[in-house]
Amino acid sequence: MFITNHVLSGAVLGLVAPRRPVAVAVTAIGSHFVLDSVPHWGNKDVDQFRRVAIVDGLCGLTTMAVVMRVTPKRSRLAVMAGMLGASFPDSDKPAMMFFGRSPFPGPVDAFHIRIQRESQRGVRTEIRAALVMAAAVRILTWCRAAQQRRVRQNSAQ
Repeated sequence: MFITNHVLSGAVLGLVAPRRPVAVAVTAIGSHFVLDSVPHWGNKDVDQFRRVAIVDGLCGLTTMAVVMRVTPKRSRLAVMAGMLGASFPDSDKPAMMFFGRSPFPGPVDAFHIRIQRESQRGVRTEIRAALVMAAAVRILTWCRAAQQRRVRQNSAQ
């Protein structure tokens, strides 16, 4: 799954449980493996995969910045925990590229590889997932902001 989709899923989790950042981070790590088991884009051509992964990584970072910008202050810690947790299992890829080894034990890497359901046709799934999760993030940030406004108005009265 594109890292951008993992980032968005982590943001959704953080917005759903904004006062439980540790639980969100742990759940987000688990969500990573669930998403990777869904058929998604992948390519055996290492050079093409690397090019797409670099662009996706930059999109993922941009998405994190945008999501943090639109997230109400009281939800930001949980949202960041979710985004980082959901992205964490893919830190093996840059580690392999730059250092020649994964930061995870062999059984974790073997499990991560085994659950992948990749194909070149999976890009449609990636795009649909991104659109649904981006919409969910937008709706949830709007709801959280409205909730915080109501709390401030009630405390001012």
